[in-house]
Amino acid sequence: MEVLAQPAGGRAMKWGILGAAKIARDHVAPAIHRAFGHELAALATASAEKAAPFLGLAPGLRVHDSYEALLADPEVEAVYIPLPNHLHIDWSLRALAAGKHVLCEKPLALSAPQIDALIAARDTSGLVCAEAFMVCHHPQWQRARQLLQDGAIGQLAHVEADFSFNNPDLSNIRNRPETGGGALYDIGVYPCVTTRFATGAEPGRIEARLRLENGVDTHARVWAEFPGFTLAFHVSTRMAPHQRIAFHGTEGVMTLTAPFNAGVAGAAQLVVTRGYDETRIERFEPVDQYRLMIEAFGRSAREGAAFACPLEFSQGNARMIDAILAAGRG
Repeated sequence: MEVLAQPAGGRAMKWGILGAAKIARDHVAPAIHRAFGHELAALATASAEKAAPFLGLAPGLRVHDSYEALLADPEVEAVYIPLPNHLHIDWSLRALAAGKHVLCEKPLALSAPQIDALIAARDTSGLVCAEAFMVCHHPQWQRARQLLQDGAIGQLAHVEADFSFNNPDLSNIRNRPETGGGALYDIGVYPCVTTRFATGAEPGRIEARLRLENGVDTHARVWAEFPGFTLAFHVSTRMAPHQRIAFHGTEGVMTLTAPFNAGVAGAAQLVVTRGYDETRIERFEPVDQYRLMIEAFGRSAREGAAFACPLEFSQGNARMIDAILAAGRG
């Protein structure tokens, strides 16, 4: 696996990971390992079996047997938190209190008001705390945002999206209400965050219909009214893997292929059609959007550069999910 040299005369940002979750093992730990100016330095897990793949990636990794021990590690500068959803706020606050920058897996919170405490802790500490929405760092989405701003499809009128996969295992944390499970928290956040990121707009009236199983939503159909356009999307954790999103304007349609898992779900492309006989396709070289996120986070923590998803942006997404859940359960 490729490992990039560290900056000349510079000091790598050393990362610790709280827990050996699949997203950390398969995506974020390798991204930290490959990122320029970053080093995977520590992992918190009491399981030697779960630690093994991380040690294979970074043989010098320090393995702590508790989350508290990792937060006390003086060499760790930044912490990635891939814990079950209901633990995100608590351990983010603990990491900030320990003097660590924090990148937390989505959803950052199970309700928007919970993020107030993180904003206050971030502002008091001067540290960076952010939600790990890797999509906002992919060139496909940055280009989509620019094209919308440039009027490439005229005035935006409507957005359509779908995202699904099949996970019927009721013991899985994504299907358990006590761990913050449900399709909306797991994948419904993506149509919300990408629409908001690409347009810079916030929703008004929201309608939703949910199908519940084991106390969590397994299907959600959502209608949201934004200033000047609408959004309709469907997400499910009981259907075959599928993802799409399309922006319909007065003069054209912009479609993004593999919009949420580029590389895993297919090649990233952006297709703009105008009428029935004009199509422009933009293809993007394969990139690791997780690595791009890590490097952007490092620039924010070390240099004060703006981060694509500050806590205020994340709180807006949490408000939208809160409104969807309220409408669907009302």
